[in-house]
Amino acid sequence: MGTHVIKMPDIGEGIAEVELSQWHVKVGDLVVEDQVLADVMTDKAMVDIPSPVHGKVIALGGQPGEVMAVGSVLISIEVEGAGNLKESAAPAPVKEAPVAPKVEAAVESKPAVAAAPRPAAVCQGPMVAREADERPLASPAVRKHALDLGIQLRLVRGTGPAGRVLHEDLEAYLAQGQSNASAPAAAAYAQRHDEEQIQVIGMRRKIAQRMQDATQRAAHFSYVEEIDVTAIEELRAHLNEKHGASRGKLTLLPFLVRALVVALRDFPQMNARYDDEAQVITRLGAVHVGVATQSDVGLMVPVVRHAEARSLWDSAAEISRLANAARNGKASRDELSGSTITLTSLGALGGIVSTPVLNLPEVAIVGVNKIVERPMVVKGQVVIRKMMNLSSSFDHRVVDGMDAALFIQAIRGLLEQPATLFVE
Repeated sequence: MGTHVIKMPDIGEGIAEVELSQWHVKVGDLVVEDQVLADVMTDKAMVDIPSPVHGKVIALGGQPGEVMAVGSVLISIEVEGAGNLKESAAPAPVKEAPVAPKVEAAVESKPAVAAAPRPAAVCQGPMVAREADERPLASPAVRKHALDLGIQLRLVRGTGPAGRVLHEDLEAYLAQGQSNASAPAAAAYAQRHDEEQIQVIGMRRKIAQRMQDATQRAAHFSYVEEIDVTAIEELRAHLNEKHGASRGKLTLLPFLVRALVVALRDFPQMNARYDDEAQVITRLGAVHVGVATQSDVGLMVPVVRHAEARSLWDSAAEISRLANAARNGKASRDELSGSTITLTSLGALGGIVSTPVLNLPEVAIVGVNKIVERPMVVKGQVVIRKMMNLSSSFDHRVVDGMDAALFIQAIRGLLEQPATLFVE
């Protein structure tokens, strides 16, 4: 028997060290060639490290959360053959799960799994020690799924990164609950004194670092404007009825992307990147719109490139494609970099106002809140209109407050008079 030592591979792009995010094997496990051994985190992506050999794991080179240098020992595997010590770098990574450049709300939530209405859980599954006001990590889709199932999300143990609650955790909680159906209802109200510590590593650590960096380096200020979206919602419904079957359904997002493109013609300072170390502002003619998208592994911002050259349906198709790729962990690094301005939304959970955090080095982010029907006074008459707020943030080092207000007002005018979106 021999020992095959696998070293941390050179992932490229001048990366000298990476964070060990998660092991997929343990000492004593038998592994086969191309089996994923571990996940490591770079500045841009989560990378799977596969095994180049068949054998038995005899030693692990680090613990999750540890930063390891390229070339350091990652894992030792016992293999058949000569007893000589063999060393190699792991083969090229086989999969990338991109890192979320920022943690804003999801533009579209993953559809909740359909389920028949259920009563609130009595004592279902092993509970987690969380305070009543503690908000567990979970995507908007998982939160809606839990609500539909009558589950208190704070009681569900999460198995995702950093303890994130996944759809599978809800189903496991329900399945476990079936065997506990006879437990007394009072158990749900019993005092709890246990604690659980969750190490901030991998994706959650990277998100935290990026958010801290953005809030420390940029001079954020936010501006909120109310928009009457009745007309554009009527146009959207009409286009979907007429062309939805052949061209696909339109959400509000392609219209918002179009409004950004048109408004930026008069406000090019918003479509820019600021290098604060070099003290250089780069304004771009191309409009590459980052669309914040929630996934079970964290929030990602895939990029709709050259939005200025896309039709409504072209934008809609690209947004859908990128969102699916991000949620499935298949978006490439190129698809997650190079944005010039970001669009973020909580969808149906959008609330009234939000304060988006900039996606550095960009200088503007436009946040979309939910649409609600409200009584409004129009030409002296009280009428029901569909209203929506835009909660947007800007880098005050680059963007003046007056320009920011005028920019959002321009978007408002375009959305309230949707024909102007297409008048050249």
